[in-house]
Amino acid sequence: MLNAERLRNPILFDKVVTADQAAAMIDDGMTVGVSGFTPSGYPKAVTKALAQAVRDGKQCQVNCWSGASVGPEIEEELASAGAVARRVPYYASSNKSMRTAINDGRICYTDMHLSHFAQYIDYGFMGKVDVAIVEVVAITPEGDLVLGPGVGNTPMLVKHAAKVIVEVNTGQPLELEGMHDIFILPKPPHRREIPIYSVSDRIGSPYVTCGLDRITAIVESDIPDKVRNLEPPDTLSEQMAGNLIDFLKNEQKQGRIPAKMLPLQSGVGSIANAVLAGLAKSDFENLEMYSEILQDAVFELIESGKVVKASGCAFTPSPNVLRRFRADPEKYRKAMILRPLDISNSPEVIRRLGVISINTPLEFDIYGHANSTHVAGTHMMNGIGGSGDYMRNGYITFFVTESTAKDGAISRIVPMVTHADHTEHDNMVFVTEHGVADVRGLCPRERSRIIINNCAHPDYRPLLLDYVKEAERTCGGHTPHDLEKVFGFHNNLKRHGSMIPR
Repeated sequence: MLNAERLRNPILFDKVVTADQAAAMIDDGMTVGVSGFTPSGYPKAVTKALAQAVRDGKQCQVNCWSGASVGPEIEEELASAGAVARRVPYYASSNKSMRTAINDGRICYTDMHLSHFAQYIDYGFMGKVDVAIVEVVAITPEGDLVLGPGVGNTPMLVKHAAKVIVEVNTGQPLELEGMHDIFILPKPPHRREIPIYSVSDRIGSPYVTCGLDRITAIVESDIPDKVRNLEPPDTLSEQMAGNLIDFLKNEQKQGRIPAKMLPLQSGVGSIANAVLAGLAKSDFENLEMYSEILQDAVFELIESGKVVKASGCAFTPSPNVLRRFRADPEKYRKAMILRPLDISNSPEVIRRLGVISINTPLEFDIYGHANSTHVAGTHMMNGIGGSGDYMRNGYITFFVTESTAKDGAISRIVPMVTHADHTEHDNMVFVTEHGVADVRGLCPRERSRIIINNCAHPDYRPLLLDYVKEAERTCGGHTPHDLEKVFGFHNNLKRHGSMIPR
C-alpha cells in the first residue's frame, strides 16, 4: 500500500490514478520510454493496461524505447496485442511475440550498441520522448525518483519526457535506496571526461532528478520482476570456466595482467553466470566488476568475499538474489553501485579501468569474426546489447561458448559467420569447452588454425580444416574464402537442425 515511506510529499497522493487511467494518457504514435534493464526494475501495470485497451479496440501503436530487454508485461503484452510500431535498442529472444513480429517485419527494430542510445536521445537524433513510464521504490519530497534494481536509460528518458508516469512498486524493498549513482553527461562541446578512476568511485546522485511538477500520474503496483533462478553450471560450463581462469592465471604469470586482477565484465545468461561461478573456486581474491548486468553469481561472490566491489547498470532480482539481499541489504549496498547505461557501458571508462570482458556469441568463424544477433544471417535472435561496448574497448576480451548447438548437430565455429557483429579487429580470445584460442597479433591464416584446433569440436575439425586448406589452394587471398563452400557448409548445418527459433 502507498504510504509516506513511498510517497514522501503529501502532494504526490493527489496524482495517484489507476493503471487504466494512466494507460489512457498514451495515444497512437507516441514514443514511450520505459525504465529498467533486462527483466529488472521495469514498469508493468500501465503497459499491461495499455495492451488490454488495445485488445479491447483502442487504436494505438507506440514506439517503445528502453535500456535493454524488459519483462513480458511490456515485450509480450504489447507485442502480442499489436501495440508496438518500433522497438529500440534491444530485445531478448525469450520474448517470443516481440521476436516473431520483428522477424515478420510487423515491428521495425533498430539494433544499437547500448552505450550509444542515451546520447542519441540527448542529441535529438531519435525524436522526442512523449511519455516515460518509470518503476520506482519511492519518490522523494522534491519529486525525485528512487529507482529499483534496474537503471538502464531511465535518467535520460525522464530528462526528455513530456509526461512522466511513475509506478511505485511496493514489492521492491526500500533498502534499494542508496545503491544508485545517477550521472548525466553534458552535451558537446561542454562534455568532459567521466570522472570514474576506480570501480568504487561515485560521481552523481542516488536519485533520478524529476520534480513534483513533471510527474503526470502515479500508479501503485506490487507485480514482481519476472526473473527466474539461473540453472547451476553444468559440466561444459565448468570446463569453459576452467579454461578461461587458467588463461587469466597465465596472463598474470607472464606479467600481462597485474597481480591485482583488473575489473571484470560478464554478459547475460547461464554461460556467463557459470564462468563467474567458476571464480568462486579459483584462488583469485579481492575481485572487482565493472559490468552492465550483475547476475546471481555476483551475489555469491560478494557473499564469499571474492568480489569486494561491483558496478553495473542493474542486477537481476531472482528469488535467490532477493533472499540474499533482504537478509543483509547493507552488505550489498556497500559492495554494489548501479549506474546509468551510458556510464556502465562507456568506452572511455572501460578503457581507463582496463576491464576484462567476457561475452557469449551465437557463433564465431575461423578468422575471428563473431555473430551475436542473427540466426542464418536473417532471423534476429536478440540485439547486440552491450557486448560491442566491452569487446571493442576491453583490456582483454573473451568470447565464451559451447563448441556446438542442438546436441552436437550444429558447429558454433563456422567458416564464415552469417552475420558479423564483432569483427576480427576487435576480438582477442575465444574459449570453448575444448580450449582457448588467443588470436592477438595473428594474421587470418594463423587464426584459422588455432581457432579450429583449440576451439572446434573434434567432430567438426576435419571439415573445417579441409575447408580452409582448399580455400587457400583455390582462392588464395589475405582471408581465403570459397563462398560456394561457405554456403554449402551452412546449408549442411540447416539439414542437421536449424538454430532458427520457432
